[in-house]
Formats: sequence, structure tokens, C-alpha cells
Amino acid sequence: MNAPRTIAEYLEQLRAALRGADPALIQDALYDAEEHLRAELAEQPGRSEAAMLEHVVGSYGAPDEVAEIYRDQEIRIQRALRPPPPPKRRSLAGRFFGVAADPRTYGALFYMLLSLATGIFYFTWAVTGLSLSAGLSVLIIGLPFIVLFFGSVRVLSLVEGRIVEAMLGMRMPRRPVYPTAGMGLMQRIGSMFTDVHTWTTLCYLWLMLPLGIVYFTLAVTLLSVSVAFIGAPLAMLFRDGWLSWPHQVTVDWGFGPHVPGWGDAIAMCVIGIVLLFATLHLARGLGRLHGHIAKHMLVPRAAS
Repeated sequence: MNAPRTIAEYLEQLRAALRGADPALIQDALYDAEEHLRAELAEQPGRSEAAMLEHVVGSYGAPDEVAEIYRDQEIRIQRALRPPPPPKRRSLAGRFFGVAADPRTYGALFYMLLSLATGIFYFTWAVTGLSLSAGLSVLIIGLPFIVLFFGSVRVLSLVEGRIVEAMLGMRMPRRPVYPTAGMGLMQRIGSMFTDVHTWTTLCYLWLMLPLGIVYFTLAVTLLSVSVAFIGAPLAMLFRDGWLSWPHQVTVDWGFGPHVPGWGDAIAMCVIGIVLLFATLHLARGLGRLHGHIAKHMLVPRAAS
């Protein structure tokens, strides 16, 4: 591999050396490398990029060396951060009830409950920002506002990525996309409009509202029904007050309506327990699915 003569060549060689790695890792590595190289170049403005790179390669490392360091660090960090896997269970019942021992289950469940609030905020921010950008585009303040809005979208992408990684366990970028250097305002705006990542991020912000409604509704409804069914035996302890209501409570399991007894309460409790663990499985599955959606829409494909 030829020695890079420009920052762009160095980054391209680093990207090639990281080919096949996680796109989020590639984005972080490219950001760190470009930030370091441009800082070195800014400290000595009289030095050319080729001379600076010749000096930096000896301290910072050649692209293939830096790529190997990032791969090794990623393995160690993931091993340190990954929660201990739940013990493997061979029986069907063990696998079904063992979901309660998986920490990712509760992270995904909490994400489903949180997604309604974040979905409303993301959707409102995206729609309001695009509307104001279009309305102010004919004024002098329109161009700076557009730049600030698209910059805020990238910040929200990074914030959502940290939430997804913390709760769903999907590796997301820890560095933003490095800002385009050496471009004027109009060129930067043009690059933002032509960057597919900008629009996939905006689509994700819009999509989070309907997804948040679905996630929140499923989580609250299924958890409420499960807890209510599990609490049926407790309700039977107060059946005197329960059955003294103006309209007597009856149930029908297909054998005709009747006043519920302890057998009905125990059956409802069993159904509630099964439904609760089924809800945990659903939450974990939706968490994995949403993690892949976030990865696909929030991480630039050009990084891979």
C-alpha cells in the first residue's frame, strides 16, 4: 500500500483497512483520524499535508495499523460492556421462562415505554424544522437556520444511537460524521441535501412517532392485562365486596356464564403468567428488530 499523501487518501486507506467491520466502528475511526490529522495540520500551517502525514504516520500509525488497533479495542470494549449471557436452557419451559434472566429484555421493555415520548419529540422537531426551513429559505436568515437544523438532526441521530446502544445492545456510532471541511455555506448546504444519511435520519425521526405509539400501546396493554390476570386470586379474597356490585360479575369459558370462583381465578392467574412471559419475549424481539432498523437508518452506509 502506497504511503498516503493527503488526508483524504489516508482516510480512504483506513476505510479500506476496516472493510467488513461494523459501520459504527468505521465512522468512529474515521472521525478520530480526521480530527487528529486536521489538528496536526492546523498547528503548523506552513507544512504540507504530505509532510504532516509522513510525520504523523510514525506516531499515530499507518492506516492498516490504526485499523488493527480499533478492531482489537472494539473486541475488548464489547466483551467488557456485554452483560453476562443467561445460562442456556434446553427444555422448552426453560427457554420460555428464561427470558426473565436476560438483561436486554428489560432494556427493550423500557425502550418501548420510552419510545412514545421520544417519538413525539423527534417527529415534532423534524416537522417543525423542515417547515421553518422551507418558510425561511427566502430570507437571509434562512440559510443559517437550515444549517443549524440539519446539524441538530445529526446531533439527535447521535443521541438516539446512544439510547439504542444502551437499552437494546446494538453497536451505534459514538462519534458524529466529521463536518465537511473547506466548503462554503452553499456547498455545505448542498452536501447536506445530497447526503442520503440526512434523509434516512429524518425518515427515522418521522417513523419514531407511529413506532412509539405501537411500542407503548403494546407494552402498556399487555403488561396491564398480565398483571390484572395474575392478580385474580387476590381479587377473590375480596369477593364479598366484588359480588355485591349492582351488576354481578360473570365469566364464560365456553361452558356457559357463571359466577367466577377460585378455579376461574387460578386459571386467569396461570394465563396471566404465560402472557407476561410472552410479553417479555415480544419486547426482546421487538428490541432486536428496532436495533437493526436504527442501525440501518442512522449509520451512513458509506462508512462500511
